[in-house]
Amino acid sequence: MKEALLIKSNRYGITIHFDPERPYEELLTETVERFESCTRFFDGAQMAVEFTGRTFTEEEACRMAEAIQTAAKIQILCIVEKNTYTETIHKRMLDESLEAIHERDGQFYKGTLKGRQILESETSIVIVGDIEEGATVISRGNVTVTGSIYGSVIAGAYGNKDAFIAAGYMNPKKLRIRDSEVKPIIGGSYSWAKLS
Repeated sequence: MKEALLIKSNRYGITIHFDPERPYEELLTETVERFESCTRFFDGAQMAVEFTGRTFTEEEACRMAEAIQTAAKIQILCIVEKNTYTETIHKRMLDESLEAIHERDGQFYKGTLKGRQILESETSIVIVGDIEEGATVISRGNVTVTGSIYGSVIAGAYGNKDAFIAAGYMNPKKLRIRDSEVKPIIGGSYSWAKLS
């Protein structure tokens, strides 16, 4: 049976593709269950959401967005409308919002880390992009990546044993929590790693 929804990361947050054949209420229930199961993955992130696969009325889109915010404990900055003038406006506003958040407290990094880049954070960090092979992220708290991890990530640096690492996809060079190397766990549309 075809999945009710598929969640994918993009530059601005996430895209949710809905099965156009399912009734709206069924999709709403499935969406809440999926996002409740991955609350730790999103770690209170702020992001844009794009709905594809079917057309919602304005009221349905708002209900869906509110349900996702509550279930995943995230803040949706905007619902991106594909291939419209408002998409351009929303993306520009989101770029400015993410830049302001990053400048204020360093909790967001927008962009892909490449080559030998090293990113260090004193707090938990959400990376809106990928960590490519050769790049390294070191954080005192959690590390959440909306894209993929191919490089190295160290979370809970300096002793935080409760920290975790989460991403849309992981095939890392190295993952560490505190002083211990960890293996990724695949869970539906995302992967995570933590100390057992």
